[in-house]
This record gives sequence, C-alpha cells and structure tokens, in this order.
Amino acid sequence: MNVIFGINAVSEALKSRGRSFEWVGVAKERNDLRLQKLIQECRNTGIAVRFLPRTELDRMARTASNQGVVAVTSSKAYVDLDDVIAAKRGEHSLVIVLDGVEDPHNLGAIMRTADASGANGVVIPERRAAGITGTVAKSSAGASAHLPVAKVTNIARTLEDLKTKGLWIVGLDERGKQSYDEIDYKMDCALVLGAEGKGLHDLVSRKCDFLVSIPMLGQVPSLNVSVAAGVVLFEIVKQRRKKP
Repeated sequence: MNVIFGINAVSEALKSRGRSFEWVGVAKERNDLRLQKLIQECRNTGIAVRFLPRTELDRMARTASNQGVVAVTSSKAYVDLDDVIAAKRGEHSLVIVLDGVEDPHNLGAIMRTADASGANGVVIPERRAAGITGTVAKSSAGASAHLPVAKVTNIARTLEDLKTKGLWIVGLDERGKQSYDEIDYKMDCALVLGAEGKGLHDLVSRKCDFLVSIPMLGQVPSLNVSVAAGVVLFEIVKQRRKKP
C-alpha cells in the first residue's frame, strides 16, 4: 500500500494528476476549513473519502505528524532523464542531481526548494538513496507531486549524458576551491549535491565542470545538504533574474 499524508502533500497530488487515488482517509476528530476544502476537492474528482479514527491514520502513515489526512495512492511515476531535461521552466535549464541523499526529510526539503527555484526536475540514484515516499511528499509540502523525478543506475554516467545534452555540471562540495557565487549560472546547468556527511563520490566530483563550496565562517565545516541546496539555488535565481 502506497500512502501520502499531510494536507499540502495530498492536495498538491490531487492537483498534479500524477498519481491515481484509491481513497483518502481523514480524521473523525478534525473538522476545520482546510480539511473541508480538501474533502470537497476529493468529491469533485470522484475520490472516496473515509472518516477514520486518528489512531488508524497514524498507523497507516507510520507517524503521528500526518495532520489527520492519509491518502492511499499509486506510486509516483518516475520519468526518463530526457523528460527532466525537456521540462525547462525558464530561459536556462536547471537540473538537480542527488548523489545518494538518504534522509527522506532532506530529499523532501530539497524538492520543495527545487520547485520554488524553477528547476526542471530532480535526478536520484536507484540504490542507496531515498525514493519518493509519503515522508518525502509531506516534507516537500506537496512539491514532489509537481517535479519530474528520474531514477538512474549510475550518477557519474548520467552526468556525462547531461553534458552531451549541453548542460554544464556544477558540483557542490566542501572540498571545492571556488566559492558557489563566483560562477555565472546564466547557462544550462545541473547542480550536483552529495550524500549527508559524505559529500560527492570521487568519481562524481571528477565529472563536474565546476566544483564549488559555500564559505563557512564558524567552526562546522559544512551545512545540511538541504540548507546548502537552498543557498546555491537562490544564488542561481538571483543571477538569472538580474537584468543585463
């Protein structure tokens, strides 16, 4: 059984039409305007609504932080790499490539920021990495329903494929000698982010055209990967919005 949970995650999934819904369960104990709006959205699209005890929803979601809403759905449909490249939302492409991010909360937060910054979509590896789960959907505040996500077998080889499509590869790693804001991002590019605590794999870092870091002024050597993603992605947004 595939479930997503949380009001935003379920509502955005309904809008995106990226999943098929079997039914949506809502807490008997909850009765407010946000929930009534979601119930009406379900009824407008012909999706059954079940009113269940909160304890039953907690068991389905495997967490109590489900806001009293759990939906039973199909899995998110992954796409091909070419589909991510084709989903350009501005003058220049921006593809997010994740080199083994394992924490679903980090993946969800990165997807939320990727959507907000106008990224084409996200590329994740098939193995040893988080996939699109209910936790990811909730952490992304529903953004995961709208962003194309490609699963690939080999990140290093995927970066070579992106280069053949005309994208420049920017890797973010604390070992990078160049500051992240010294790059001109007015180009089709992919931003590569490494796993928590590990950074980029050596082979992946060698495939990057640019290897950049975020200058740290305190005692810790790096930021959480989802925070670091936000810093760099909105530097890209700032540069691309700046008029010549």
